[in-house]
Amino acid sequence: MATQPQTLIRPVREEKLNALLGQAVQDMGASLQAALIVIGDRLGLYRAMADGNPVTPAELARRTGTGERYVQEWLNANAAGNYVQYHAETNTYSLSPEQAFVLALDNTPVHLPGFYHMLASAMKDEEKLTEAFRTGKGFGWHQHEKGLFEGCERFFRPGYLANLTANWIPALEGVEEKLKAGAKVADIGCGHGASTILMAQAYPKSRFFGFDYHGASIEQARHRAAEAGVADRITFEVAPAKSFPGAGYDFVAFFDCLHDMGDPAGAAKHVREALAPNGTWMIVEPFAGDDVSSNLNPIGRIYYSASTLFCVPASLAQEVGLGLGAQAGEARIRQIVSSAGFTRFRRATETHFNLVFEARP
Repeated sequence: MATQPQTLIRPVREEKLNALLGQAVQDMGASLQAALIVIGDRLGLYRAMADGNPVTPAELARRTGTGERYVQEWLNANAAGNYVQYHAETNTYSLSPEQAFVLALDNTPVHLPGFYHMLASAMKDEEKLTEAFRTGKGFGWHQHEKGLFEGCERFFRPGYLANLTANWIPALEGVEEKLKAGAKVADIGCGHGASTILMAQAYPKSRFFGFDYHGASIEQARHRAAEAGVADRITFEVAPAKSFPGAGYDFVAFFDCLHDMGDPAGAAKHVREALAPNGTWMIVEPFAGDDVSSNLNPIGRIYYSASTLFCVPASLAQEVGLGLGAQAGEARIRQIVSSAGFTRFRRATETHFNLVFEARP
């Protein structure tokens, strides 16, 4: 039961209050804008403006089969939020090259709409998550509203497009050479298979196995692999991280998922057993420092929030239920990996959003 508010007795500094209210106004606008980004993405409104040519609300409505009055208000909201350009002299709207790159084109390294589909899914699950807070029980990944799974794939895929084969794998000792020559690879927690498919496209001589405990995601991954023309060298199977099948893997990859697991130490132990003697485990995790203070920044705000809504509930719903969280940091990851018998662990590379670790027996 919620506690009753107490009478405010501490003095309030006006400048601090105004600054906080100013931030709140920005956040209110961003929160409401999120729903409009999802709607615009679903209806193809941004894609219909990708060429940068100015359009009237009526023209955009005709292109997309939508109602003009809704489109007019949607355009004005996007213009106020700096996601669309407004041309007062002609009463038209357009996307700048940068806005189109972020909102209208799917295969860019900074495509944003996927994140907002994740947010929409979380809001649909708000009542269930509130109850999880009350009980302390977990809320499994598979229990979320279905928009989360597509949104997650679309949110993470741009980072993989930009970095996976260009920076992350080349930063690992001897791994790229093995993949080019032909290696046995396991991608654990593969979801819809974005990372697995990208690796299969880049390294056609290797054989890839994608595992995820969520059956619907594995079905989608198989479909995506067939569409991409790489189904002949990828096998997707439903399996948890602590017991995925196979052995003698030259390379095992965990993309943004170790912290979601109920028993990450148990998963690490199984990886150690499944690796070939000279194999490598790559662990991609959200960028984080080792203490709370170092994560109190815009990136940390995103990750702590996502961790509260998705990562910690998923972990608490599983065996052990460690609840590691998305901002665990390097020291904690090192501890988990070392406890499984890995003798070599290092930060291979990083981006503004991710830490990439290399572990070897």
